[in-house]
Parts: sequence; C-alpha cells; structure tokens
Amino acid sequence: MLYDVMIIGGGPAGLTAAVYARRASKSVLVLEKETFGGQITFSPKVENIPGFTELSGNEFAEKLVDQALYQGAELESCEVLSVSRGEDGTFTLKTDGGDYTGRSVILASGAKHRTLGIPGEEAFIGNGISFCAVCDGAFYEGRDVIMVGGGNSALQEALLLSELVRKLVIVQDLDFLTGEEKMQNQLRACKNVEIFTGCTVEAYLGEEEIRGLRVRFKADGTVREIPADGVFLAVGLIPQNEPFADWVKLDGRGYADAGENCLSSTPGIFVAGDCRAKRIRQVATAAADGAVAALAACNYLDRAN
Repeated sequence: MLYDVMIIGGGPAGLTAAVYARRASKSVLVLEKETFGGQITFSPKVENIPGFTELSGNEFAEKLVDQALYQGAELESCEVLSVSRGEDGTFTLKTDGGDYTGRSVILASGAKHRTLGIPGEEAFIGNGISFCAVCDGAFYEGRDVIMVGGGNSALQEALLLSELVRKLVIVQDLDFLTGEEKMQNQLRACKNVEIFTGCTVEAYLGEEEIRGLRVRFKADGTVREIPADGVFLAVGLIPQNEPFADWVKLDGRGYADAGENCLSSTPGIFVAGDCRAKRIRQVATAAADGAVAALAACNYLDRAN
C-alpha cells in the first residue's frame, strides 16, 4: 500500500500528527519501535496536560492511541532502520518488520533521557526516578530529593525543586557545576540546597522504593549514602535521529535542524516533537508540533497533486 503520510514515532507528536492527517482524509501509518505514547508513559501522574486535572502517563497514551485508531490511522510496532526515495518521489522506510512506502514522512522519533546505567535503574524509572521537575516536582513537596547533573538543565530543574522540597541535594560527577553562574549562585544561597561535586553515583538505595543514592568521591575514594525520597536525572537527552541523518539536517547535538514550521531540509519530510531542535520539550509542545507537521505534510501532498 502507498500511504499518504508515514509517521516515525508514536509519542504525543506522532499520534497528534496522525489525528490531524486523518482528519484531512490522508492515509496514515504510524511506526513505533518501543512503546506507543513515548516518554510520557513513565510518568505515574500527570497534571499539566490541557483538559485533564490529572491522569497517569499510561492513561494518556491509551487515549492518544484510541483517538488515532478511531480516526483510521494504522499503527505498527517496528523499528525504522533506513529511509530511501524512489525516482517517482515516494519514500520507502525499511524496518525490522518489512518495508513501507509513502508519499511523505513525519519524523517524530523523540529523544531519550540519558540514564546512569546503574543496575536496577530501569525498575525505578517512573517509580522514584523522574526527569522533569515541571511534571513531577509537586509530588515531592516537603520531601527530600536528589538532582543528578550540573548543567543548565539540571540547575533550572533544581531551582524549581528548591521551592517545593524540604531538602535538595545536587550531585555532579565533575569537580564543578557547568550551568550558568547566576543559577549556581541562586542555588548556593538556598538554605535547603546542598551541592556535592566530584562524585560518581554507584548505586540506588532501596528495593521497592528509592531511598537515596550511594556516591563515591573521586578525590579520596570515600563513599557516602545520601537519603532521599526521589531522584531527578538531568544528565542529557539523546535524540533518536541517527538513522535519518542523510535526509534531515542535524545540529551539533543530533537534533533535527527544523524551525517552528516543522520543515526539514528534504521536501516531503517533516519533523515534530522532541527530536527537533527546540528549547521547551513538554507534552503540549510535542502535540503542537504534531499538528503543524501534519498540516504541512497535507499541504505538500495537495500541492503535489
């Protein structure tokens, strides 16, 4: 089958794009290599999605999937390995489950949060480990938390957390914080904030629930256990764009170099969501990208007819 729109990624951006493209009467295929719903599925409780007082990330993902299916989109679980283009201008996506062909592509592959790679870490994600203070900070109000990371993103998250939690400990593996000096000074002035640099996280404490971290200081090899009710990780993001680098211009960090119009460097390929170079990465902005990319793809197809 020749699809009008093929969407790589089944997170909020990709599924929103599917809804908009189907409402424009285009045939749509969504390909997702992991979990439909994307990173939001790791959040046990979400309160910043328009229209919902609160719901779990899984509930929101299910609603997105149901909406896309109701509109008539096709969803397949497979990993896209490469993209090619025929002489007739159509695109072929080679996946680990077969090949698919379409007239346009929306890249909504997202970005993964970097983790520490410590044994048992996966089991705590969404159950004591968080990545977004805006999303999850309120759940730790009046409690003790640890922020792992010392860059701008980590310090921005830490400033927000410092206003909510009883105690915040910042842990950085380098011997210094790398975020802006102004933010560093603001955090150092907070009475409930303690900063440890030059230390490596060795283990998560706790079994069913996180109880803190065990860290080792590089200078003298001493080990310390830091108690906490939750851990926030801000050690970077990994955009999932590598298989598409020949088709979409990437910036120095691997994000698709596309603006708010979601147009890529290749006509017929559009970009939406966290895989795109942007400052704010939230569910609402991902959905907005999905709508913009879908309408741009529909305009491209209509002009080609």
